[in-house]
Amino acid sequence: MITRMSELFLRTLRDDPADAEVPSHKLLIRAGYVRPVGPGLYSWLPLGLRVFRKIEQIVREEMNAIGGQEILLPALVPRGPYETTNRWTEYGDGVFRLKDRRGNDYMMGPTHEELFTLTVKGEYNSYKDFPLRLYQIQTKYRDEARPRAGILRGREFVMKDSYSFDVDDDGLKAAYHAHREAYQRIFARLGVKYVIVSAVSGAMGGSASEEFLAESEVGEDTFVRCLESGYAANVEAVLTQRPESLPIDGLPEPVVHDTAGTPTIATLVDWANGAELPQFAGREVVAADTLKNVLLKVREPGGEWELLAIGVPGDREVDEKRLGAALDPAEYVMLPAEDFPKYPFLVKGYIGPKALLANGVRYLVDPRIVDGTAWITGADEDGRHVVGLVAGRDFVADGTIEAAEVRDGDPSPDGAGPLVSARGIEIGHIFQLGRKYADAFTVDVLGENGKPVRLTMGSYGIGVSRMVAVIAEQSHDEIGLRWPSSVSPFDVHVVIANNDAEARSGATELARELDILGLEPLLDDRKMSPGVKFKDAELLGVPWIVVVGRGWANGVVELRNRFTGEKQEVPVDGAAAAIAAALTG
Repeated sequence: MITRMSELFLRTLRDDPADAEVPSHKLLIRAGYVRPVGPGLYSWLPLGLRVFRKIEQIVREEMNAIGGQEILLPALVPRGPYETTNRWTEYGDGVFRLKDRRGNDYMMGPTHEELFTLTVKGEYNSYKDFPLRLYQIQTKYRDEARPRAGILRGREFVMKDSYSFDVDDDGLKAAYHAHREAYQRIFARLGVKYVIVSAVSGAMGGSASEEFLAESEVGEDTFVRCLESGYAANVEAVLTQRPESLPIDGLPEPVVHDTAGTPTIATLVDWANGAELPQFAGREVVAADTLKNVLLKVREPGGEWELLAIGVPGDREVDEKRLGAALDPAEYVMLPAEDFPKYPFLVKGYIGPKALLANGVRYLVDPRIVDGTAWITGADEDGRHVVGLVAGRDFVADGTIEAAEVRDGDPSPDGAGPLVSARGIEIGHIFQLGRKYADAFTVDVLGENGKPVRLTMGSYGIGVSRMVAVIAEQSHDEIGLRWPSSVSPFDVHVVIANNDAEARSGATELARELDILGLEPLLDDRKMSPGVKFKDAELLGVPWIVVVGRGWANGVVELRNRFTGEKQEVPVDGAAAAIAAALTG
């Protein structure tokens, strides 16, 4: 069927939206693919929906190819199942909650592990029914505090979530790798540049977890990789290379010094370099020689707030993403200034390990703070620091925590070389959940030996609607979108750039012949200037543009490649077949 622009529900804009921050947001609105309704909420207009449906179909085909069966669960979910897994509380303010007229609690589903688990429990009871792979493509809801970047981070979005059910761990691993390979095929078909990184499971639970990140400067996720080995990980999942412990015997005793006016690491380092400390004879004191202690309050779901101290080398900041991942599912806040007077042993700017441990404050340290390392740190008195406080001798932490920032040049956890950082957009996430949800709902089936077997699960997500923006981010130029042919709203954009009646008739016939050959043509038959039509064609981003213009009188049309900018003349006689060959060649 030929789509005529004179009939298409479309209005393009010449100027960027005032609130648009990233290229995909600007271009998708300017090109008439989506329209904002409210913060984080967008309507899909005809062109945008065509791209979205093509992405959805590619995802569906690849899921079916690995034995996935599509179902559809309600987006409105009752409290009960999520209460059982404690995620009703763990989600906190990140979800939309509501009550029905009888006062029963519901939420708009952010994800559906619980309901998939209960669905399988209600239908199957024998090992003979497994392995099983189910999926859905459905709208999800999350109450983002700061929705931004258009459909990259919205409050309503469409996701493909699939779940594998197996009777043993080998089956789970097979399902995990089948999904991993299916995702690689999906993203290859979509023409997306991506990297697979190790990740943390978070509120999902489980063990093995990997993210697929589309490489993009506007991405909210920072990942690191080692170019020598190929290691890659989300910063939250990076494990610090732990140094060997050092001998403690023979180390000098710690000495407390008056260090008035040194509440920051920088001022402390300046003091130390002017104090001629014997421990540092022959070398300069640097921030990495100091131990910085950060105070926060943490609360387990449903629990009470408690103090927690984090010790990191003074040259490192606490990365709140890493900290949040390490503490999950507990929530935390940095200790407010007004709370310090409640704890007289906390002397701001001069906090040391001894007072923390003596007053029962849980104290976790960076993995670099190993036994035998000596530190300059707070002496728990205003204007005083202690030099030479030795870990393992003068203080023993309650454990370690991965909370310090990861920097370019840090050693890769596999020891193969330095790490380099980049930014990406999460487009997929796969988890080996294990038995977390099967345990919560006691999902047992009769095993081959006649005894109950607890099912094990995997969970696998792809942001379907987000992919529209991701492709737009990776595939555009200064004048508009440039869709890969696999997801373009149309195969070819036929522009009538000549008001001659014969040329208009010929362009319409050419579009009809392209349609007969199985291509989807968009015919710009509007009575507008050629300049306006060309700008719209470049903005809309269909990968091939056919111009029926001045050359018509000479028996040729022009075929333009939107990606390369290359142009070629095609004879009118046999033009449809020649164009179809160029598009599929």
